[in-house]
Amino acid sequence: MELRLFQKDVAAIFNVSEDCITYWENNRSEPQIQYYPPIIGFLGYCPFELDASTFAGKIKAYRYLNGLTQKRFAKLMNLDPATVGRWENGKGQGAKKELVEAFLESGNSAINQPNENTGC
Repeated sequence: MELRLFQKDVAAIFNVSEDCITYWENNRSEPQIQYYPPIIGFLGYCPFELDASTFAGKIKAYRYLNGLTQKRFAKLMNLDPATVGRWENGKGQGAKKELVEAFLESGNSAINQPNENTGC
């Protein structure tokens, strides 16, 4: 409203239908994860509660900021998607966990990292 944009304008920004925007606004549906990065950019903050102080939270924050499903993140990390799900639920260990944690901490990847500007 502050930007004086109509639903059709916002729909065009995100390349979705006006109905989609209406559903999001009225909590009838939630945006798919691939829309999270542009939504975060559009809003200028992260509307999701994420605790990036934990390994599980770091994975989730990374996925949300980059619009990755668990399956896509798993493929990127050469993991089984079920492993990512377990890690996000605070379970599971292993050498691969240490490698993924090092990746998430590195900040050297080509994909966006969680940052203070968005709150994620």
